[in-house]
Amino acid sequence: MHTYKTLLGPSEEILYKDRKSKFYAYAYPLNSEEEAKEIIDGLRKKHPNANHICYAWQLGAETIRYRANDDGEPNNSAGMPIYGQIQSFGLTNVLVAVVRIFGGTKLGVGGLIQAYKTAASMAIGNATVVERQLVEHFELTFPYTMLDVVMRTIKKHQLDIISQKMELSCKMVVSVAKKDLEKTKGTLMGLHQVNVEKLA
Repeated sequence: MHTYKTLLGPSEEILYKDRKSKFYAYAYPLNSEEEAKEIIDGLRKKHPNANHICYAWQLGAETIRYRANDDGEPNNSAGMPIYGQIQSFGLTNVLVAVVRIFGGTKLGVGGLIQAYKTAASMAIGNATVVERQLVEHFELTFPYTMLDVVMRTIKKHQLDIISQKMELSCKMVVSVAKKDLEKTKGTLMGLHQVNVEKLA
């Protein structure tokens, strides 16, 4: 597996209604668990009258981490149906949140599952799905005199420079697509006076 699917950017707000209850749904690309917490906190500020803000997120392509939260709704009636939609679209590094404003009529567990699932599906469907390359990061350390050689190699192999520090001794972090890993790593390690270290 050399690629994964995620979202290009946040979806627009989607409103789904069921028996006077309003379900506002959102989908976001996600980089970390901390970012998920910030987004949910932001939604709580945006919807101070919300009865529940249920969500699910997934991070990682090879090692998967996920969380599904019912936020006070009956067990597995909200978070897991939302997470099911993330899986159904085959996405990772995403957060999908559904804000419920109660309309006075109880929907029952079956009704809730259907409502959260539908709202989550609509939010993801309203976002742009993109395919990204899985990458590994390497730190290159080399004398300034080798800069031209290193830059030519980076250009030839179309590597992305994540960070760089140019002094007498230069440091550069580059990302290498998983599919080209062995070939590119071999080329980098073959460069004279260049120390190559894989970052965790």
